[in-house]
Amino acid sequence: MPTPRNRRVPLPVLAAATALLLPLAACSSSSGTGTSGDAQRLRVVMAFPPAQAMSPYGDDAVTLSRLAVVEGLTTLDRNGAAKPSLATSWKRDDATTWSFTLRDAVFQDGSKVGPEDVVRSLTAAGKASPLPRVLSDTTLRATAEGPDTVRIVTGAADPLLPQRLANPSLAILSARAYKGGKANPAGHATGPFTLTRVKGAVAATLERNADYWGGKAKAPGVDVTFVADGTARANALRTKAVDVAEYVPISQASLLGNSYVHEFPSARTNGLSLNTAHGVFADPAMRAAAREAIDSKALVDGVYEGRADAGQGLLGPGVPWAAGKRTAPTGRAAAAGRDEVAKTVEIVLATYTNRPELPEVATLVQQQLEKRGFTVKQVVRDYAQLEADALAGEYDAFIQARNTLLDTADPASYLASDFTCDGSFNISQLCDKRVDTAIGKAASPVGTDERHRAEMTAEAAVLGTDALVPLVHERFVQGYDDARVHGVALDPMERTLITADTRRG
Repeated sequence: MPTPRNRRVPLPVLAAATALLLPLAACSSSSGTGTSGDAQRLRVVMAFPPAQAMSPYGDDAVTLSRLAVVEGLTTLDRNGAAKPSLATSWKRDDATTWSFTLRDAVFQDGSKVGPEDVVRSLTAAGKASPLPRVLSDTTLRATAEGPDTVRIVTGAADPLLPQRLANPSLAILSARAYKGGKANPAGHATGPFTLTRVKGAVAATLERNADYWGGKAKAPGVDVTFVADGTARANALRTKAVDVAEYVPISQASLLGNSYVHEFPSARTNGLSLNTAHGVFADPAMRAAAREAIDSKALVDGVYEGRADAGQGLLGPGVPWAAGKRTAPTGRAAAAGRDEVAKTVEIVLATYTNRPELPEVATLVQQQLEKRGFTVKQVVRDYAQLEADALAGEYDAFIQARNTLLDTADPASYLASDFTCDGSFNISQLCDKRVDTAIGKAASPVGTDERHRAEMTAEAAVLGTDALVPLVHERFVQGYDDARVHGVALDPMERTLITADTRRG
């Protein structure tokens, strides 16, 4: 049913927002500065608590990047092109070999950034388990070449290597970060803010990195809380318990008002992943029936209040070149009839609470599937409690919000990690040689236009399997009072949020 725009806020939710003040106060006092600078510390509430103890090799790497803690050899501009970060320049020596020249920089622990640190960091990422999604479709071998140069050789020609190296999972850390087979970024990265304390899945403290190569951050530090409840995040912003609230729920946007709400296009597609390996949806006809059951417009109107776009494919309006190159899905099976569907066993549909619209989406999707004849059970929990089971294929269907440009600013890496036989984020458990071939062809062209056309051919192959049913394409809503907070990054690729320029006042 449609979500009304003017909802009354229930008392338990207000209590949850008030409860945010306690961990925030604890974080502020933990900085121990005891100076007037404390009043200028940023207070930020994030949607996703650490899932891997701030490991740089999973989704926590994105959190570290959004909080300006870690950096790679490169970064991305707003168009997704690579630009210098810890590397000042690079050149392609041949089809598989690149040389990167390092800038003069130091780690947060005081040691100098050198080629051996880059080699160590990239090698460790390549050996991580699970493998970072950005490395799903390539291998990297780095060697030190002189005092300020690193040579990187890829397993196959990789025209996207400079963009790939901007991925937060390929952040460069100092030697002291690596102990016991793990990588600890706290105090050992290069960003404008140093991670000094992590309080489980509740809070984190960042201090300004006085030796940052790009100049001192304008805020003395950042006090972070992690709150999955989106309404609580919005209420904390409304009551000024926080300065920045990540991912404001659509239902709260109109209540907050224009001065707090900053909406912008995204490359995020919310999709229904269907388990192609086990259970009811191992049958292509059942997947086709599920796809036919979905009414995307009802989701846009009923849950997103018009602040989203109906599902068009794997790549939505946030990838502006996609629509003009899209082709029809190929090889789709005929859908099973209602009577046949009704004979199937109960399916388990899972999603997570960290994005507040998704439980509502799951309820509408459940109703749409049941109307087609499926029997559906919902599982809704925090993402950290669901990810391992989802990747292991424990659910019949999984609703997730996926940024299709997050890995390399180009969908080639997303396609490889999510839909190939060896993909490290293959929630649908898809293994289709035709799809693998199409995605493999999409990764090789050097020319941008040729690569984009190959990627849309791969999209058509994936959609033809019905391994993922596109639901909606999100628009991001970040929350902050633009009269008193400045320099918040509104990044469609979700790499940045807090920067060296973010400040109060």
